[in-house]
Amino acid sequence: MKALIMDYPLTISAIVRRAEALFGHKQVTSRLPDKSICRHSYADVIDRAKRLAVALRGLGVQPGDRVATLGWNHHQHLEAYFAIPTIGAVLHTLNLRLHPDDLTYIVNDAGDHVLLVDESLLPLFEQFRSTVDIDRVIVMARNGGDANGTHDYEALIADADPARYQAAECSENDAAAMCYTSGTTGRPKGVVHSHRAIMLHSLMSGMVDGLAIGERETVMPVVPMFHVNAWGLPFSSVMSGANLVLPGPCLDAASLLELCDRERVTFAAGVPTVWLGVLAALDSKPSAYNLTCLRTIMTGGAAAPVSLIQSFEQRHGLRVVHAWGMTEAAPVGSVCWAPSDLDNVPAGERYAHRAKQGPPVPLMEFRARSEQGLVPWDGQAMGELEMGGPGVANAY
Repeated sequence: MKALIMDYPLTISAIVRRAEALFGHKQVTSRLPDKSICRHSYADVIDRAKRLAVALRGLGVQPGDRVATLGWNHHQHLEAYFAIPTIGAVLHTLNLRLHPDDLTYIVNDAGDHVLLVDESLLPLFEQFRSTVDIDRVIVMARNGGDANGTHDYEALIADADPARYQAAECSENDAAAMCYTSGTTGRPKGVVHSHRAIMLHSLMSGMVDGLAIGERETVMPVVPMFHVNAWGLPFSSVMSGANLVLPGPCLDAASLLELCDRERVTFAAGVPTVWLGVLAALDSKPSAYNLTCLRTIMTGGAAAPVSLIQSFEQRHGLRVVHAWGMTEAAPVGSVCWAPSDLDNVPAGERYAHRAKQGPPVPLMEFRARSEQGLVPWDGQAMGELEMGGPGVANAY
């Protein structure tokens, strides 16, 4: 017997419709390479994303085509996050910290033919441009392009009519985004995330025991947008209606702390090395920044030392939450909020627990296997981690 429920596809277009209907007044703040600040409402960003989608179709982009981005965290990159998947194409973020030889391999393996690139990253692109088959290059800058066969992003979207925007009729199992991981043996391998995986991951991110991102938050992804879709934060933040603060290439501790203070950031996410630098800056100038709004510092990508978690809390009253994930998991796999049964244990025991990776998030399942079979979940037995869930890759 089949249920009598609408067939409602879980596609990224639903995030666009929701944000447009409910959160047009919310803000996206970007820091540009010259350290200037620009602000756009969600209504602005969605309008610009629609214009980009129309422009990409005008350049010949078809459903299933891979459109690469080589950029920092800013509003234009965010617009690409929604323009590309909603016309049925595949967003492919390139890791700008990889060697040009690796970028050559990745672009050719993915079959990218269109590239959106930051003006500040054109020198990097020129190092591998001759070795890839990129047909169209769009320069993301206030005024860029029209040189060496490139297009100016701002001119393209200015000439595009958003009324001509039409979202593709995608299946929720169609590809939406592609990320290559170098955390395996051999060449980097591509993981292709479906619309469904991204939508369910975004819903999980709003749960209290997920990333707890809601409409009241102001989210600053320090984690790059080329690193597993910035841990899904652009999608989950826009779905929930949270304000977004995008720090661009200015990732030094002083710049991040200034943004947190000025923009009243409530949730920030990045790798432990970033927060170690921020901790040192706070220790040297403990009264220089007002961080009373910052409820959560999320960290992952590497093991966070107990001392980092303890120092932030004891010296500055800031909570660090440890998470773990993989490109193959779309990406967040576990989050270590302190459980209620640790409320009354000694502080040292709580800190030791919070330095672990935590339990799997909803819809994610973990187990461990040794050569003898599945091992007990007792905190002692060793084995290889196996995971399953709606965002877990089944192949490269």
